[in-house]
Amino acid sequence: MHSELIQMFDLTGKVALITGGAVYLGFDAACVLAAAGCDVALTSRSADRARTSAEELERRYGVDALGLELDHTVASRVTDVVRQVKEWKGSIDILINNAGGGSGMRPGNLFLREPEEIAALVEVNLTGALYCCREVGRIMAEQGAGKIINIASIAGLVGRDRRMYERSAMNGQPIEYAAAKAGVIGMTRDLAGFLSPKGVHVNAISPGGFARKLPEQFVKDYSDRTPLGRMGRDGVDLKGAILFLASPASDYVTGHNLVVDGGFSIWH
Repeated sequence: MHSELIQMFDLTGKVALITGGAVYLGFDAACVLAAAGCDVALTSRSADRARTSAEELERRYGVDALGLELDHTVASRVTDVVRQVKEWKGSIDILINNAGGGSGMRPGNLFLREPEEIAALVEVNLTGALYCCREVGRIMAEQGAGKIINIASIAGLVGRDRRMYERSAMNGQPIEYAAAKAGVIGMTRDLAGFLSPKGVHVNAISPGGFARKLPEQFVKDYSDRTPLGRMGRDGVDLKGAILFLASPASDYVTGHNLVVDGGFSIWH
């Protein structure tokens, strides 16, 4: 590979913090950054899971990795974890706000949602990310450089055809999940306006559906509605977008929402 191309994607000496980085798309992000030479701190609500995933990164890629427990909806815990990461390596060059989630086993129907459930889902998908942007953004502004990548969702861009969920007897995604992810996209654009003059790039990625422990009928229905004919693949389909936005290759990109959904959101 030519040295010019290597330099565009080289992250040697950089330090990343990835929330929700122990599993699934968060761990994919950790892997691709580590493969590019980046030292990685990753968080999980489970301290054991965070440490196990950090050890796996060190084993696979030979980088330094740090696993930390974090509930990012608690502002004081975010402050503490960011401080630990800063003390660990002296800088934070990349933040990936990946922590979040859907309704779990609870009904997704708005009319069946309790007020506290609605508030909690907005907190975990939007407010927590804003806390992380505040704490890490402050450090990056002082450094005069940094890359923030917020993981949003196509749920923030298009309405759902809930018949797909009903045919597979699934709960479906709650309305407030879409509201929170749309908020992440809006937050990204305005935060880019605030931080880009200080040397900090802020972008978002909106993934589509990823095939992960889903009913066969739902996977078929979703794939039929996707121009590329399939759902996303863990371990493969998000890594390129992450590396692009984290690396020098995207040094003239800020305030952008990169949609990675196989075309799902363009087909009507």
